[in-house]
Amino acid sequence: MTPCTKLPAWKKLEDHAAKMKSAALKDMFTKDPERFSNLSFRLPGFLADFSKNRITAETLDLLVELLDQSNFEKLRTAMLAGEKINLTDGRAVLHTALRKPQPPPEAHEALERCYQLSDAVRNGTWKGHTGKEITDIVHIGIGGSNLGARLVTEALSNHHHPRMKCHFVANVEASDLDRVLKSVDPETTLFIIASKSFTTVEVMQNAAIARDWLTAHYKNDKKSVEKHFVAASTNAAAVAEFGIAAENMFPFWDWVGGRWSVWSSIGLCIMIMTGRDNFRDFLAGAHIVDDHFANAPARENVPVLMGLIGIWYRNFMKFPAYAVSPYHTGLARLPAWLQQIDMESNGKCVTREGDTITMETGPLVFGEAGTDSQHSFFQWLHQGSDVVPTDFIAFAKTPYGTEAQQNMLLANCLAQSEALMLGVVNKEAPHKNFPGNRPSTTFMIDQLTPQSLGMLMALYEHKVFVQGAIWNINSYDQYGVELGKVLAQTIGRELDKGETGMHDASTTGLMAYIRQVP
Repeated sequence: MTPCTKLPAWKKLEDHAAKMKSAALKDMFTKDPERFSNLSFRLPGFLADFSKNRITAETLDLLVELLDQSNFEKLRTAMLAGEKINLTDGRAVLHTALRKPQPPPEAHEALERCYQLSDAVRNGTWKGHTGKEITDIVHIGIGGSNLGARLVTEALSNHHHPRMKCHFVANVEASDLDRVLKSVDPETTLFIIASKSFTTVEVMQNAAIARDWLTAHYKNDKKSVEKHFVAASTNAAAVAEFGIAAENMFPFWDWVGGRWSVWSSIGLCIMIMTGRDNFRDFLAGAHIVDDHFANAPARENVPVLMGLIGIWYRNFMKFPAYAVSPYHTGLARLPAWLQQIDMESNGKCVTREGDTITMETGPLVFGEAGTDSQHSFFQWLHQGSDVVPTDFIAFAKTPYGTEAQQNMLLANCLAQSEALMLGVVNKEAPHKNFPGNRPSTTFMIDQLTPQSLGMLMALYEHKVFVQGAIWNINSYDQYGVELGKVLAQTIGRELDKGETGMHDASTTGLMAYIRQVP
């Protein structure tokens, strides 16, 4: 596979970037009164505005040329056809199949079972060991088995069942689980253990502690586990050994990667809290984007454009990061989910063939909900020495509060993107200078609904695919996660036994200090 840096379009883009370094965004609007119309694109209930990016028609022509010269088209076709494009793990990448109106039979069956459980919990026919209705859901997972489920559940809070609350436990640090167990009643709590392998150390430690807490309440009656624990997993033997009944295990498959698993039984907590119809709308929103991604021409394809503009900034403008600022408190967890989707996928330094990569790959991703973010890192965005492209996400309407409140929120969002672009010159007070010319993309969505949330998340998933295809990396493994976890098992055993193995001087010293603390 020819490295992307050797493709003819790459050299053209390097030459073009040299000319664009000094190009001013506000001048582009002056020269082209139709710039907003030409660079904004509509999906159902959704507007993507790329016009405040430092791009021209020539930039897009060259980026599409690069796309055409890359492995993108072949890889996209292979992914959607279910070929094993995850080469290192020997797996297909078919989370998009879960979102089809008619998913594969095994996926349809698993989702239907999830829906039946969610219906039973919601209508009260599923009861705890002493016959009481469930009032609290505790989702225990980590990484891909937590971030997406938590994001969606919290974002759709206005759809929650009025009787129930949902709690999330991910951290192996003891206070995370302790906090939740102190707030729930064992007789009305349902635990969802979300782990593809059912061997993830952090998840299983928390699950075992929760199980011991429950059975202690029931005077060590192991049968109580059957009415208070269910699992989203692929490991039937381990689930059974834990004490969860076979009918209460909800599978997904090796062609569903962890960080794309929210669309599967990992989303069981979403189904319980919001109901099957809302979860179906969530899947339907993602499918709208899947269909758009598969069929729309590159120059009109929103996730393709997101990916190409990201390549432009990372490789040619040399911007190291991008920020995400959703102007909705319900999307406070979106940046964390994006960090995994983007940085775990494309934070790689070897090609699909195992060759060392010589150019920049996945960027740093960070963010916070607006308007909180305006009082933290926006200072750096406006006046820092680095240029950081920013994604603004806002909703035109909301069921909460007054119209005046919503208008104030939207005014802040629009003002920030305008200020980043225009800047201001203050010769008398240099500390009040704003360089401006700082790019942004705005997603203006009609309203936060299950469908629009599914669309938004699918857009970012496909953006990551586009960039991985151009960089020729495998976006679907995560071996960078493994080394520290392997070492942690060894160090953990040594701490338990009061031993010190062969470690560097820093690690040895830190272990010694831990033992000295009374």
